[in-house]
Amino acid sequence: MSSKGNADDPGPTAGYLVWRLSTKVRVAVDRAMAPLGLTHAKYALAASLYGLHRGGTRPSQRQLADHTGLEALYVSKLARALEADGLLERTRDPDDPRAVRLALTERGRETTRQAIEVVQRLMAVWLAPLGGPDSARTREFTATLATLLDTPLGLPAEPSENAGPSEPHATEEQS
Repeated sequence: MSSKGNADDPGPTAGYLVWRLSTKVRVAVDRAMAPLGLTHAKYALAASLYGLHRGGTRPSQRQLADHTGLEALYVSKLARALEADGLLERTRDPDDPRAVRLALTERGRETTRQAIEVVQRLMAVWLAPLGGPDSARTREFTATLATLLDTPLGLPAEPSENAGPSEPHATEEQS
């Protein structure tokens, strides 16, 4: 489907295009990660963990969930799968027995380094129409996406069925 519209057909909505784009990227990353034994979700978790480790942080599962925007239960499931694959280790936090700290194993770090290189090549192809990963258009696009991600989503309260018009009601003195 083309993203162009006309007066009679305005074309797809922004929400539809975001959904299509996210699906396209997820599928492409899934395919690119398959030879490394990863999925897009496992890659997102491992790459985030890799970046946090490089910054000196050994996050808890909850911190990693907050960082990635994934549900804590899903992060736990992914962490267990990565642990079963020998790519991640989970340890109890000595200061908080409820918290589980995550770290990539040596094999996990190497696999993640390879995966990041693959995804960077994939993103270079994807961003070529905008001038490549380092172009001004890509920086503007990235800033726009960040703005949208920072905007809370939630439906405003619907007006009550019994509520009348939103104009002020007349009082006896005004009548």
